[in-house]
Amino acid sequence: MINATNPYESQPATFSRFPPVVKTLLVANVAVFLLMNFSLQVKIPLMKYCALWPVSNPWIFTTHSGWQSPFAPWQMITYGFMHTGFTHLFFNMFAFWMFGSVIERVWGSKRFAFYYFACVFGAAIAQLFVSYGKGYPTIGASGGVFGLLLAYGMMFPRQKLIFIAFPVEARWFVLGYGVVELIMGVTGTMSGVAHFAHLGGMIFGFLLIQFWLGRFPIKPRPGKLF
Repeated sequence: MINATNPYESQPATFSRFPPVVKTLLVANVAVFLLMNFSLQVKIPLMKYCALWPVSNPWIFTTHSGWQSPFAPWQMITYGFMHTGFTHLFFNMFAFWMFGSVIERVWGSKRFAFYYFACVFGAAIAQLFVSYGKGYPTIGASGGVFGLLLAYGMMFPRQKLIFIAFPVEARWFVLGYGVVELIMGVTGTMSGVAHFAHLGGMIFGFLLIQFWLGRFPIKPRPGKLF
């Protein structure tokens, strides 16, 4: 649970190797990665149906050139299970395990799962907004992982993270990473990376945590999960 009275003074739980939701999602991501590679061999257009395609037009889903986007609502979740290659999968899953295992142990599996998928969904909304009318899809768990990074930084702000051989407090690491993502997104640096999806995951995660802490006019019910 989040410490609502003093949420920034929590102590990080020890790393748990494979908490249940983390374990399930790790297996699922690896399985989907293998399925993606198999689908290429047998000519099954998995990318068409499961990657996050841009919405070209909110009413007819077509571009000005007449190309029809294969966007579907379920893609706002399924894209988070797909990865471009082994390196993409490995680094996302390593970060997912590193931060997710601690957060799931503190929050519990249900709250953790809800939070993670909310960040994946929020990242999709941000990416759909900035990719409107474009013809390329987005895949990867990074939006959800950035949401976990944000949560870790809020829960354990003074916990040291190693960044290029130097220890950095989690709060400054998260803030710095967010600023870098914003700058690269605005300037178009590394245009093949969905920077605004990363930011979307962080923003949705921040808003959800604020709601759970009772900092919005609509309060969560006492004793309820959400």
